[in-house]
Amino acid sequence: MTVATSALDYSYAQPSRAPIMVVGDTIAARQRARHAAEMSGFVTLSDLSPAEAIDALEERATLSALWIELDEAPTSPVRRLLERAGREAARKKFGVVIATRLEQIDDVLCDLADADVDLLVNADEMERLAAISLAVQPQHAGSARDVASDASAARLRQLSEEVSRIASTLARLSTASAGPPLSPATMAPPRDDVPNISAEELRTMIRARRLRSTFLPADLFADPAWDMLLDLLQAEVVQHRVPVSSLCIAAAVPATTALRWIKSMTDRGLLIRRDDPHDGRRVFIEMAPATSAGLRRYFQEVGMAAI
Repeated sequence: MTVATSALDYSYAQPSRAPIMVVGDTIAARQRARHAAEMSGFVTLSDLSPAEAIDALEERATLSALWIELDEAPTSPVRRLLERAGREAARKKFGVVIATRLEQIDDVLCDLADADVDLLVNADEMERLAAISLAVQPQHAGSARDVASDASAARLRQLSEEVSRIASTLARLSTASAGPPLSPATMAPPRDDVPNISAEELRTMIRARRLRSTFLPADLFADPAWDMLLDLLQAEVVQHRVPVSSLCIAAAVPATTALRWIKSMTDRGLLIRRDDPHDGRRVFIEMAPATSAGLRRYFQEVGMAAI
């Protein structure tokens, strides 16, 4: 889908601001990030490799934003840069945007931990432009960025998500990862007062939800929170772990949108992030015990009508 960008109003961009530092792990990645930054009307530093960027961050006092574009699995320099980017994001001196592919998202999240950065996954040009507009908003030490007052940024984000939703693949892979089973210590097994639910019933619900996009436009049914909760409940029942990348697929929305939902539900205590004890490069998501209990009681009450 081709999106015309010439009609958009970039008058909010101010060339007098500090430049955006553009970093990429491949030549193509650097070119992509530089193009997005320049389309937004901002001055960029020479596009840098991850190793160069680490040194440049030590020397550069002022930036409008740090843009990191990743095409490949994180190497040692990329991991160091991601850790540094997380620290910079915590200081809130400038915005940090990281664009990567869905295949790399689990590795990238391991290095970022809970850093407050803007993550883009399989992003198109509109998503990149929207992310830049948000990243360069004025930063205030000790407080979160307030972008609600910037009408241009809000319009860009809304348009970006709408374009991504329309262009996203209708056919989605279903349900849980085939990773190692959860241990009893990290599972939330049903207590005596929490009802069981069968894996077959959950598979039927999930399949019925997926079939809707076969007959009607998929964007009519976007409900990422519910789709992810169903996926996680099924994983809990069959004792499978769910990495972030698999949960993004289960959400049936663009991966960048799914990541925002995962973060929101984790911040609210509905979901729990767990590092893989056997592989430090993976992060798993599971439901909090109270979330699991609530879902199970709900399905006991409504049965298959929940579809």
